[in-house]
This record gives sequence, C-alpha cells and structure tokens, in this order.
Amino acid sequence: MKLRYSPTSPYVRKVCVVASEHGLDDRIERIPTDTRDPKSDLPSINPLGKVPALILDNGEVLFDSPVICEYLDSLHGGAPLIPATGPARWTALRQQALADGILDAAILRMIETTRRPEELRWPRWIELQHGKIMRALDALETEAAALDDAVTLGQIAVGCALGYIDLRFPADNWRVGRPGLAKWLEGFAKRPSMAASAPP
Repeated sequence: MKLRYSPTSPYVRKVCVVASEHGLDDRIERIPTDTRDPKSDLPSINPLGKVPALILDNGEVLFDSPVICEYLDSLHGGAPLIPATGPARWTALRQQALADGILDAAILRMIETTRRPEELRWPRWIELQHGKIMRALDALETEAAALDDAVTLGQIAVGCALGYIDLRFPADNWRVGRPGLAKWLEGFAKRPSMAASAPP
C-alpha cells in the first residue's frame, strides 16, 4: 500500500497511529505530498486534492482519514480500534467526529490567520472557529476520565486533534481549566505510535 501524506497533517497522523497500533507500518510506503503544488499528481489520485489518500495494492484509492482508518482496522486480527457493536462503538465514532470537527475548525482558523493577506482576514470568522474548538474541548473535559479505557479510534483522533492545537495555536493554553484532558494527553502522547508520529 502507498500513503500520500503531509508530515503536519493531523488527519494523516491519525492514519499513521492506527497503522502503528496494528503493526502495519512495514506494509505501507509513505509518499510525501505537497497539496498546494500545482504540479502534483494528487488530484488524479484523490479528486479532492487532499491527504491522506491510501493507494491499495489493487490500485483502488481510499480517502479520507475515517475511511482509511476503518480499512486498516479491518486488516488486523486482534482487538479492533473501532468496536464492532454496542455503546463502545458509538462512543468511539462520536469522539472521532468531535475530534475531526476540532481539526476542521482549527485548519480553517489557521488558513484565515496565516495564509490569507491580513487586510482580507475576517475576525468574526476566526472567532467562530475558535469558539467551536473551545466548546469541543470543554465537552471532552467532561469525559476525560473515560478516555483511559481501552484504546479506540476515538481516543486516537482526540490525541491527534490536541496535538494539532499545540502545534498551530500554542498561545491558546487550552489546558487551563481542563486538567483531566491535559493529564490524559500527557500519558497518551507517550504511546510509541503517538510519539513516532508527532509533527516536526
């Protein structure tokens, strides 16, 4: 398999953590890809021009990260990261959706504040994205103790989202007022899969 990736993409990181947790690293060739390069062949692989994109051995391409993670989870014979049934399944998927929502808002905020010319930036838009992130973090704080249960895709997604906030918005000091979530990340970030995939 071949993974088109960017080293700072939190969605890519989620896929890499899942691959590592399942011992699949040696089955995946990683191909660095600049999504902003007009000469990139990425749009011919993923029409959305986004990473991650996973090219299977039969040539089929999977995107985006939830689909790729579910596929990788299906290749492992041990305990799944996405529980098959019951409340644990819906908790894991909900946590992933919440974490991906944090990332969606964070990336929109990052683009608005760093890539758009200053005179064209929309402060209200930036504030709206920041508010989404903070509300989601508050929600995660209320269930931080439960994040210590058996590892799932939901926890991986949350860990990657928090790592991205640290990378792009360190001045947010999101840990203030969220001691449970901060403590959980401190431990979770030490997992070999998380440490190995930390962005540069």
